[in-house]
Amino acid sequence: MTPMVAVLIPFLGAALIGLAAHRPRLRDGIAFATPIPLFLTVVGLAVNRVADGNPGTQRLVELVPGLDITLAVQPLGLTFALLAATLYIVATPYAIGYMKAGGYGNLARFMACYAIALGAAMGIAFAENLLTLYLFYEILSVSTYPLVAHTGTDKARSGARTYLALLLVTSVGLMLPGMIWIWQATGTLSFSSGGILAGQVPPAAGALLLVVMLYGIGKAAIMPFHRWLPAAMVAPTPVSALLHAVAVVKAGVFSVLTVVLYIFGLDYLLELATQPFMLYIAVFTMLAASLVAMHQDNLKARLAYSTVSQLAYIVTGALLATELAAIGGGLHMLMHGFGKITLFFCAGAIYVASGINTVSGMDGLARRMPLTMLAFFIGALCVIGLPPTGGFWSKWYLVSGAWDAGHYLVVGAFMLSTLLNVAYLMPPVMRAFLRPPPDNDPARLRVAEAPPLCLIPLLITAAGTLVLFIVADPAYQLLAGGIP
Repeated sequence: MTPMVAVLIPFLGAALIGLAAHRPRLRDGIAFATPIPLFLTVVGLAVNRVADGNPGTQRLVELVPGLDITLAVQPLGLTFALLAATLYIVATPYAIGYMKAGGYGNLARFMACYAIALGAAMGIAFAENLLTLYLFYEILSVSTYPLVAHTGTDKARSGARTYLALLLVTSVGLMLPGMIWIWQATGTLSFSSGGILAGQVPPAAGALLLVVMLYGIGKAAIMPFHRWLPAAMVAPTPVSALLHAVAVVKAGVFSVLTVVLYIFGLDYLLELATQPFMLYIAVFTMLAASLVAMHQDNLKARLAYSTVSQLAYIVTGALLATELAAIGGGLHMLMHGFGKITLFFCAGAIYVASGINTVSGMDGLARRMPLTMLAFFIGALCVIGLPPTGGFWSKWYLVSGAWDAGHYLVVGAFMLSTLLNVAYLMPPVMRAFLRPPPDNDPARLRVAEAPPLCLIPLLITAAGTLVLFIVADPAYQLLAGGIP
């Protein structure tokens, strides 16, 4: 088992799905099967890494001396890879069930692009250097464009153009020049414990480079480069789940954590004049996006702005420049993945079963969809950061890291943001459970859940948030082993 195998499996699955495009049963069978060997491979890599500590470095191609495409198995990347591979198993049947229930066409193209996106996520997770990360980062952006534009409507195409344009403008216009700058200054792009810039780039120049790199990673959705994420909500709900929980935004915050830890280094980061500025930009994003989410009646739009806010938690954890906060950021990447995919699965199931896509339309919905709304409630608790869900631990370590660093304003911002999380995630739950259904709803007293392929995955991910509350320590230990 090598990292290259983990990268190739989804790409091979995408090719086979394309070849079986006109044979629906075979196509669906391949789509169902592809996540299984991927998951087993990533678990095998994790076991090998824990057993012998070998990073399993694998050079694919050397472009020029010292500049190559190389994969390696590192703790932070393993956390991201395990998250994506695990959620891919449940996201695939959900996507197939949702797309068929909604009467969508071009399923072969959809599932092939879905698989390519997961292959790109694996490449990002196992990147040994910044060039490798950048290559797969761009593949991820391009492969998800057809997913966002899948319905083919004018609104979908417009949203997809906004999505791709913002991601390419930030990556090509900022991240790529920043990468070239790092290469010229240090002669390497390889990730290294403690960073590679100290002693190579003066702090004054490093301060500018920090701004360039953080805004260049547009998938992290730091304001004002966050508009691509709400624009992508025109996509079918399985795409939203992919964007928000499995691959795209997690690739963004993973890249931020990786660049901060292994390019800049925590000690060098504290020397940069722009570190406090970018820290408070992240805090502003965390609070502002929560305030916007409170005023969104469309359920998916509310969850989209929630994602912008939650990503800022992770960026804040990285920029606090303490080991505890960085571990909290890595944990939040994991916990938010399970919580947010549960919420998007529920939003899609609600739409498929009832046609409801607004918070104001959810009155009494728990009488019709009790299991879905119970899962929504559990997912909301995880995103808010309350026990007995895994989200409690990630926010605990983020707050503890901010306290240890003496950033008491950031501690207060975390607390305020958590209250805002309650303010925008609990109203859908309270409407569904505590309000009576509309009098003109003929099905208000009849249980009518979504089809099993939509219902079962959301119950599994909701249960996953509860399991992570109990077994968070292995994830903590894994991350602690990779953060200098």
